[in-house]
Formats: sequence, C-alpha cells, structure tokens
Amino acid sequence: MVSNPKTFLITGVSSGLGRAFAAAALEAGHRVIGTVRRDEDARQFAALSPGRAHPLRLEITDYDAIPAAVIEAEREAGPIDVLVNNAGYGHEGVLEESSVEDLQRQFAVNVFGPVAMIKAVLPGMRSRRAGHIINVTSMGGFITMPGISFYCGSKFALEGISEALGKEVARFGVKVTTLAPGQFRTDWAGRSMDRTPRSIADYDAVMDPIRSARQAKSGNQPGNPAEAARALLTIVESPNPPARLFLGEDALTLVEQKLDAMRAELNKWDALSRLTGFSA
Repeated sequence: MVSNPKTFLITGVSSGLGRAFAAAALEAGHRVIGTVRRDEDARQFAALSPGRAHPLRLEITDYDAIPAAVIEAEREAGPIDVLVNNAGYGHEGVLEESSVEDLQRQFAVNVFGPVAMIKAVLPGMRSRRAGHIINVTSMGGFITMPGISFYCGSKFALEGISEALGKEVARFGVKVTTLAPGQFRTDWAGRSMDRTPRSIADYDAVMDPIRSARQAKSGNQPGNPAEAARALLTIVESPNPPARLFLGEDALTLVEQKLDAMRAELNKWDALSRLTGFSA
C-alpha cells in the first residue's frame, strides 16, 4: 500500500485498460473516481473497493455536464491528483469509404472528450500547484497503418495537444504524460471497434487482409493490461515522469522503424528543405 494515497479520475473503467488501471490503483491504496455509462457498471465498480471506488455516471461526449460532474466527484472523493483520460474507441475503415460523420464521432470521443476532462480538472491542479494528467493515446498516435486513418488522426491530435499542454502547465507543478500502447489484450479490436462496411473493390488487396488479421488476433494480443497498469503507477510515483511512454515491444519496434525512416527521408530531402528561405 502506498504511503501517500492519491485521488485518481479514470475515464472508461468498465473494461479493458481502464478497468486494469482502476483495479491496480485501488489495490495500491489509492482512491479512484471511475466514469461509467450504465448503472450495472457503476455497481460493479463500486464493489471493487467500497469507500474508495467511486463510480461516476458520465458520457464523455456530454461536454457541458463534465464540469459539474467533476465538482461533485471531488466533493465525494477529494481533489483530483491524477486524471487518466482512457475512454476511447477505434474506427476501422479506409478514408474514402468512411464518412465525415465517422470522423466527427471519432474525434468527439478520442479528442474533444479528453480535452473537456482536462479543462474541468486543470483549474484545481493549477491552484494547488500539483497534479498529473495522463492521456492514453496509442502507438497509432505516432506510427500509422492503413485502414485506421481516422483513429490515427485522433491519436496524433491528442499527442500534440498533450505535448503542448505539458509545456504550458509545467511551471505550475502539473505534469502531462501520454501513454501510447501497442496491441493489448482488450476489446479494442473486437466489440469496441466501429467498422465501416467495405464498398470499393480497389481497396480489397489492402484492407481485406488487415481486417481479417485484426479480427483473428483479437483476444490474443501480446500486451498484458495488468502490466500496463503497473507502468501507469510507476510514472505516477516518479518525480520526473516522461512526456510520452510507449507500452509494448511491438510499439517500440514500430516507432524505432519510423524514426529511422524519418531520418533517412530528412537527409534525402535536406537540400530542398533549406532552399525555401529568402536569398541573402
């Protein structure tokens, strides 16, 4: 048990990584406010640790309701020390087959919801000169794969917002970290994923193998949510947490490959990049 228990606010604790994060924090002796969408999920979450597990019925896209919900949660559980923006989902579909409405829904949950949560907790953290905001992104917020362009776009956006935010609030003692998981054994690629129906045959050679492989791997991913939760608690206790932490060997391998490719491309086009200024 930790000697200095904190109050966590974790979004999306009904399943997956959010459930693992909440369970580990409770086991360590922290208090956890966890957002849920259904009464049954609220009852199950409260039963994990009566008195320290505080369910909060909240739709992450009900932006107007978030400030009052956070005030009420803090009244019950105490000032929020750690916000973990975990709630989100994946959208699978090539861009040409997917609608603008698909994109809007993806950003509503994966970007605008987390930002609304941040804006609700940040005034208190700033006034106390302490706090830690952890945004769960994805390796898809740095590397990309065909067939999840909207998802990658949303996670790239949250990565950029998080990095800039960290520079804005560092002087107030508020830390910001993004957790970027690779493939973890959750429902992300199963029932939690929104899949656009296929319609354009030209994309069959690209999309069909990807969709089949992702569905086949669902439930057999290499990442262990319990280990991700331990990593989360480690950075929460760190006096100097990273701005970004990739989770999983698959994520590290793909990120290193992209960094190598980026450096090679920068070198190849270096001269042209430097020719765009005014002549002396």
